[in-house]
Amino acid sequence: MNFNLNEILTAFMVLFAVIDIVGNIPIVIDLRKKFGHIQSEKAAIIAGFIMILFLFVGQRLLNLIGIDVHSFAVAGSFILFFIALEMILGITLYKEEEATLNATVFPLAFPLIAGPGSLTTLLSLRAEFFLQNIIVAVLLNVIVIYIVLKTSPRIGKLIGKNGIAIIRKIFGVILLAIAVKLFAANIKLLLA
Repeated sequence: MNFNLNEILTAFMVLFAVIDIVGNIPIVIDLRKKFGHIQSEKAAIIAGFIMILFLFVGQRLLNLIGIDVHSFAVAGSFILFFIALEMILGITLYKEEEATLNATVFPLAFPLIAGPGSLTTLLSLRAEFFLQNIIVAVLLNVIVIYIVLKTSPRIGKLIGKNGIAIIRKIFGVILLAIAVKLFAANIKLLLA
């Protein structure tokens, strides 16, 4: 076993920044309002499972279906782009019949938490760090995700309606910028 605290902390911080669960609080609050109850434990566990599974089979799975990591990231950037537009413009792009579904798995666990950014980051970390250190970093992030999801209603009450609206627009712009950056970085590599 090659457990290395430095690798675990580095991988944790990189994933934490990419997942940005704290920055996604306005989205989580909005999803709760739109879809009703969200199971925090289930969302965190499913997101963790997807990330760990992708860590083991991601590259091979993408290669098997003829998709490279860059195409995957570009597709994911479109999803993030549309979520950001909803946040900024206050519009709904999802069909109304989806309102009867629970948002725990889609769009929360995937693609918001375990999305193209975190999945492509995992493939990059796999090239640099030992596998068990990345797994520990993912599990630590799952704990943080659970805590943030569980406390998001209280955070929402503390911030208030106007505060949520302002934060939602700000983070919508940030999410839009992340989508554009993810798209630009990967489209260059696709066209090269």
